[in-house]
Amino acid sequence: MLTTLLLAALLATGTPDKNDLKTPYEKGNKNQTATYDEAIDWYTKLDSAYDEVKMVPYGITDSGRPLHLVIVSTDKDFDPQSIKKKDKRILLIQNGIHPGEPEGIDATMLLTRDYLQNKKLRKQLDNVVLAIIPVYNIGGALNRNSHTRTNQEGPESYGFRGNARNFDLNRDYLKTDSRNAQTFHQIYREWDPDVFMDNHTSNGADYQHVMTLIPTQHNKLNQTLAGYLQGKMLPTLYEGMKKDKFPMVPYMNTIGETPEKGIIGFMETPRYATGYTALYNTIGFVPETHMLKPFDQRVQSTYKLMEHMISTVSRDAKEIGQLRAKAKQETLTQKTFALDWQLDTTKVDKIPFLGYAAKYKPSEVSGLERLYYDRKAPYSTNINYYNTFTPTVRVEKPVAYIIPQAWRQVIDRLKLNKVEMRQLKRDTTLTLDTYYITDYKTSPRAYEGHYLHSGTQVETRTMPRQFLKGDYVVYLNQEANRFLVEALEPQAVDSYFNWNFFDSILMQKEYFSSYVFEDLAAEILKKNPDLRKQLEARKKQDPEFAKNARAQLDFVYRNSPHYEPTHQMYPVGRLMKDVKLPL
Repeated sequence: MLTTLLLAALLATGTPDKNDLKTPYEKGNKNQTATYDEAIDWYTKLDSAYDEVKMVPYGITDSGRPLHLVIVSTDKDFDPQSIKKKDKRILLIQNGIHPGEPEGIDATMLLTRDYLQNKKLRKQLDNVVLAIIPVYNIGGALNRNSHTRTNQEGPESYGFRGNARNFDLNRDYLKTDSRNAQTFHQIYREWDPDVFMDNHTSNGADYQHVMTLIPTQHNKLNQTLAGYLQGKMLPTLYEGMKKDKFPMVPYMNTIGETPEKGIIGFMETPRYATGYTALYNTIGFVPETHMLKPFDQRVQSTYKLMEHMISTVSRDAKEIGQLRAKAKQETLTQKTFALDWQLDTTKVDKIPFLGYAAKYKPSEVSGLERLYYDRKAPYSTNINYYNTFTPTVRVEKPVAYIIPQAWRQVIDRLKLNKVEMRQLKRDTTLTLDTYYITDYKTSPRAYEGHYLHSGTQVETRTMPRQFLKGDYVVYLNQEANRFLVEALEPQAVDSYFNWNFFDSILMQKEYFSSYVFEDLAAEILKKNPDLRKQLEARKKQDPEFAKNARAQLDFVYRNSPHYEPTHQMYPVGRLMKDVKLPL
């Protein structure tokens, strides 16, 4: 009897049956999504069942729970450096960044199991390694409900968009306020994926398509990779999805209220997942299933797109590796970088679109005209697609940035990105380019924990500056070149300056008392006739200025040695020539 009980206990705790890996989605009525604990438990079983699977806990997230990475490698090699040496491609799949958009969580569980159990599918993994983040926004996944995705058709319950600190993690990649993002950077920079997928669900107009897609914006991506993406990869994905009866369309970023007037390509800056990964020459995708389609259709379409992605990456593995190597070398030697972009409305493509007729009727709430889509009136047409962006701001990269060690928040974020940095071994005076912030706009409302700046303008001054022992020197001959430019150049859309990490420079610290400075100002003007001429010219041009004594004193003050040189001085110096430094 005892022997029988022991045998039963061993069997109960032993290796899971490979045929007993049904997911919570399958066990229900296909309108349920796995909870965070169910997903991790399921991948734990998968890890136990297959030697080709390894689940690794990385750093802690804001929820206090670790972020896991599941690696699927058919030759049981789980070291990213070794995988790269074997010339295999790495596909990073991320799910649950917005846990109310959960089909990626369930579709990836199904897909991973099927690829391990199906010999034909498994063959595609001979030269592709899957790296999977089962649930990225753990805090949001734990905050489970069934109401916050107001217009969404299923599942029955799901997580919340905000994480444990109420951050939208898909706005946190470059600014990196959350521990989730800090851990993501650790995973991303260690694994250096060739292709990245971040699964989502879309809001917006109603139409027949189940799946829409945001690829990395091709004008912004390195052009070597962009040529492959536009000319070969995207056509393959679109053709495959059409054959599987999930015809795709680009993400419905509509010009007007409805799609008929056309759509605009999504320009994802580095606050977003694929905007960030593009900085390191990773081809990125954000699949966006349609919220008004049943959950099972959304899961199926996500599954199919990932299946076609794996097939395409497997087919083109060698080519993708060669193109990425070329793109990395080009970025390493690139001399100028674009910092901001605008849509070119003169360039337009026609794309096929399957819609529903947009109509209007009186609202039962307001009595006013309201929009609705008539599903009894489907149609097929071609719509305008504007997807060409041109740079509006460019910058020449310096030889190196010099960053005073006092700016710890910035230094820490560079370290998370594995930026190569060296420190001065002694106090040093350097003549280099320094920016002064001349103009910027600030959001009147908080946005993701910040009051974001935009429209930043700078004036460049070449001047000697004192740097201290321990200050950081960051040379731009490294893989992080583009990341460094977009993080440290103030005019870049998602620069650390625009995210408020340098705001203390914007406040003047010393002032003057008018009645005391009057005599000193008069003396300054006597000794500087050119300044007197400038003052008089300003008074003639500006009647309000001419009536304001304090403003005139301030004009003299700002053009005198008494005005603090650090006010609005961006502290990161730009070394434009290679000089010997005490490193």
